[in-house]
Amino acid sequence: MIRIGIVGDIGSGKSYIAKQFGFPVFNADIEVGKIYKKSKKCFIKLKKVFPNHTFSFPVNKKEILKLILQNINNIKKINKIIHPEVRFRMNKFLNINKKKKAVVLDIPLLLEGKINNKNDILVFVEAKKKEIKKRLKKRDQFNPKTIKVLKKFQLSLENKKKKCHYILKNNFKSSSTKKNVRILKNKIIKNERNSS
Repeated sequence: MIRIGIVGDIGSGKSYIAKQFGFPVFNADIEVGKIYKKSKKCFIKLKKVFPNHTFSFPVNKKEILKLILQNINNIKKINKIIHPEVRFRMNKFLNINKKKKAVVLDIPLLLEGKINNKNDILVFVEAKKKEIKKRLKKRDQFNPKTIKVLKKFQLSLENKKKKCHYILKNNFKSSSTKKNVRILKNKIIKNERNSS
C-alpha cells in the first residue's frame, strides 16, 4: 500500500487536494472534531489539565482556540491529550484500508509530529499567499493571531518543501487542479511500481 502524505501551508487547500486522489483519506482535522464531540475520555483529561477553564461536553472548538490564544504552551498540553487518540484512529484507518492500492494522509502536523513513515510519498501543496489569505478570511475561526500561534508549532514552508518528493501547484481553479492531481497520481503509481 502506498501512503501519500499531504503537507503545505495553512489554507493552501490540502484537504481538497487529498480528496482528488480518489483514494481513502485520513483527515486528522475531521477526526479531532469527532474526538471533541464524542470522546468523554479526552474531555475528562482536558478538564483535569485545565481545571479553571469552562469546558462542557461535547467540547467546543472555540474553547480550545481560546485556550491556545491565552498561552502558546497550552498547545503542547492539548496535543498530549489529543494526539494519541488521533494516532490510534489513524492506525485503525490504515488497518481497514491495508488492501487498497494507496491511502492519503491529510494531517497538519504530519512531519512535526513524526507521524510519517520513511517510505511515505510526501506531496507539498503550493498556493499563492494572496489566494491563501482570501480563503482564510472566509474561515471565521481563523483570525491572524490564531494562525500566527499555530505556525510557531510548524516547520517552515521551505523546510517542508525540501522534505517532499513532489510539489503540486494549487491555483484554486477546479479543473486545472484536478488535472495536476491526476498527472501526479499516475506518476506516483508508476514510480512505485518501478521501484518495487
